[in-house]
Amino acid sequence: MIKEELISRSPVRVFEKSIHGGLKAGELGVIAAPKGTGKTSVLVQIALDKLLQDKKVIHISFSQHTDYVLTWYADIFNEFIKKKNLEKVQEVKAELTKNRVLMNFNQDGVTSDMILRSLRAMICDGGFKADALIIDGFNFSAAQRERVLALKDFAKELGLEVWYSCNTGGEQEGAYNKQKIPLILEHVSDLFDVIIVLEPKANYTELSVSKDRDSAITGISSLKLDPKSLLMQ
Repeated sequence: MIKEELISRSPVRVFEKSIHGGLKAGELGVIAAPKGTGKTSVLVQIALDKLLQDKKVIHISFSQHTDYVLTWYADIFNEFIKKKNLEKVQEVKAELTKNRVLMNFNQDGVTSDMILRSLRAMICDGGFKADALIIDGFNFSAAQRERVLALKDFAKELGLEVWYSCNTGGEQEGAYNKQKIPLILEHVSDLFDVIIVLEPKANYTELSVSKDRDSAITGISSLKLDPKSLLMQ
């Protein structure tokens, strides 16, 4: 299977269609769910899809060491190509690695300005013209609104598509408002263009849209995560 066919058949196409073509440059999205539900998996699938399209991605992790993030990418890439005759697999993997930068921060140990300076140095001074930014493990309960606002302004300035993950806590009941916005995000929900919620079901994890800019929400209940591979189906 050639790379273009792998891209066109990806479930990410369905995911993007559900939110009007996916995030645009300068927009912020978030994948929200309890711990262990598949947030990192979804973020990596989104990132890999962009890398397969020869786009550049910066992945920031606040909760996992870089080695663990690398394992996520390797495992999900292998699942992507399993039972598919992808041509020149090693060349494709080398190209993906070239277009991806992994960064690891301790949220309590760095300021927003420090992170943005590092990103600006990488993108502007280092010549790594990123298209997308993945931010995993950010602690919204401890975050000031100004940190997310600063990142949003930065994304608009440099034309970055930004996806966050958000841990809603262990309990489903009482974790969301009437619009199915996680309570932990209420103070910053207006800064996000798209909010996606993952909900564990008996035999799968369901993805649904809680916010899609100013559009009416129709939901994407047919889009699920496989309980074993955590891949979109």
